[in-house]
Amino acid sequence: MKKIAVSLIAASMAVAGVAHAASSSNGGVVTINGKLTANTCDVSGNGQGTNFTVTLPSLSASALSAAGSTAGATGFNIALSNCTPSSGNVHTFWEYGVNTLADGNLKNSGTATAVEVQLLDYNGSKRVVDVSKADGAQGSQSVAIASGKAGLQYAAQYVSPGGGAGAGSVTTNVTYSIVYE
Repeated sequence: MKKIAVSLIAASMAVAGVAHAASSSNGGVVTINGKLTANTCDVSGNGQGTNFTVTLPSLSASALSAAGSTAGATGFNIALSNCTPSSGNVHTFWEYGVNTLADGNLKNSGTATAVEVQLLDYNGSKRVVDVSKADGAQGSQSVAIASGKAGLQYAAQYVSPGGGAGAGSVTTNVTYSIVYE
């Protein structure tokens, strides 16, 4: 049995060598860069831990009848504590995912029609967050870490880009990362 296994391995290596030698010129090089840091903080969204829920108010669909209308802005915070190092700056990166729409809003997976969810950054001036963009281009502002703590302020709201929202449930989610600068 051992002899057969060795022969199969040798044959596999020979085939791999031939396949490698016959490579075509239709390929390229992928360069992958990353960074590991020693920065850490304890994270708590609205006092609920790293995974948390923001509940928008129940509103009449007529509040979103006009194109571009928004309603129900509901604030939330991401509190950082026990940060190492205890100073520097941080911001939130809202990760592109299955609920990210081309307009930067979040797709509604509920039953309400013609409505999306929009994030707002309240760290300094009120800005719309464009989740469809790369880190640094979303409109998420930096906040200073002081004495190992920082507070990141945001809001979520209903938005109806085309108007004519229909009644029903609204639900979505987005993954976030804390970026240390």
